[in-house]
Amino acid sequence: MSAIETTAPEPIRGLLEPLRDGEFKFACHPGVPCFTECCRDLKLLLTPYDIVQLKNHLGMDARSFLDRYTETVFDEQRRLPMIHLKMQENERKSCPFVSPAGCTVYSGRPSACRIYPLARASRVHRAHGTVIEDYFVLHESHCAGFEEDRVWNVREWLGDQGLIACNAMNNQWMEIVTHPRLLRGNPLSAKQQRMFFLAGYNMDQFRDFVLKSRFLSIFELTPEEIEGLTESDERLLSVAFRWLKFALLNEPELKMRDASAAPSSGVGPG
Repeated sequence: MSAIETTAPEPIRGLLEPLRDGEFKFACHPGVPCFTECCRDLKLLLTPYDIVQLKNHLGMDARSFLDRYTETVFDEQRRLPMIHLKMQENERKSCPFVSPAGCTVYSGRPSACRIYPLARASRVHRAHGTVIEDYFVLHESHCAGFEEDRVWNVREWLGDQGLIACNAMNNQWMEIVTHPRLLRGNPLSAKQQRMFFLAGYNMDQFRDFVLKSRFLSIFELTPEEIEGLTESDERLLSVAFRWLKFALLNEPELKMRDASAAPSSGVGPG
């Protein structure tokens, strides 16, 4: 049994099937009888990059998006705040962005929606840092998309669904949340949890923290990196991930201008 078949949410564990010859048949469009059936009653985990794409698509700041569309669930083992998309309070517990015509945020939809009906298991090889990934088909019985004739391989599907950039950003996040230091079960302090939430999810406030605190006087960033902080949420996230690895995981991801300037645990929000 693979790792994903033991770590995946209980309701879908028995639905995961290995890809046969690396290919699968699938198509989703308004003509299939189950159209939008998969857009309800979801335990949909959002990554930081998902939040960036959704809040930018909707023209919202991160704090407003989080307040309106998400709920925070704590991972009991690691005591990490994880963000879930909040379903509507109706009988079907529908996604807040689904309509009879389909997804209203399609170009900014989360990674989990893009990859469906596949599931991705990924991990970092601790010896050489390579991301190892495996793909499975999530074969839900209601899905008529599997009866369509379109044949895909994984590479084609990832490209078609805009997942190349998503996976690259999500890999950086995965390295943090699956780090052995956190998996050993040492809980984060309240201050560390605030740091984790700020850098991972509330990127607009994190930008203010970086630009208006002592951050840039403590850490060495290139002029290009500093310019990117104001122009690109993706570059901002990359700095946020590096900061979390430095401050929470003791990884040498950031270089301090003066090692005596401040301890890593002290460079954070109050």
